[in-house]
Amino acid sequence: MYRIGLGYDIHTLCSGRDLIIGGVKITHEKGLMGHSDADVLIHAIIDAMLGALSMSDIGTLFPDTDKKYKDIDSTVLLKHVYEKVQNAGYEIVNIDSNIIAQEPKMMPYIPKMRETLDSVLKIGQHNISIKAKTNEKMDAVGQKLAIEAHAVILLESKER
Repeated sequence: MYRIGLGYDIHTLCSGRDLIIGGVKITHEKGLMGHSDADVLIHAIIDAMLGALSMSDIGTLFPDTDKKYKDIDSTVLLKHVYEKVQNAGYEIVNIDSNIIAQEPKMMPYIPKMRETLDSVLKIGQHNISIKAKTNEKMDAVGQKLAIEAHAVILLESKER
């Protein structure tokens, strides 16, 4: 049996924080505001996994009211959620994702993001697609106020 999940996340850009996307620190004068490290890509992937199995969402599982998640590395959250997916009897077939940012340019960082995600998920980099887009200077992302990400995930039951 297959299950598909869709994930989405957006965070406001702000001064005084590192910009972490896909588990990679990106050189930029601003970072993303959030309770954790605000990694929009990993958060979208987590929500896609949780959604595929009807396991709620990232905010329910890791509430921003819980101090233990303050500034937490999102790869830790990703590992925890993937363990839940595996315990439910599923494996990831592939991930397809988009990062939408007017700046900075994401393309130079994508190979390292794929490597970082694979180091946690162990599904092979060839099963992890990350694409970079802009919003052509429209809306909050296009006006350099925020960065967003979308992810789709395909899960397959280990019992065939």
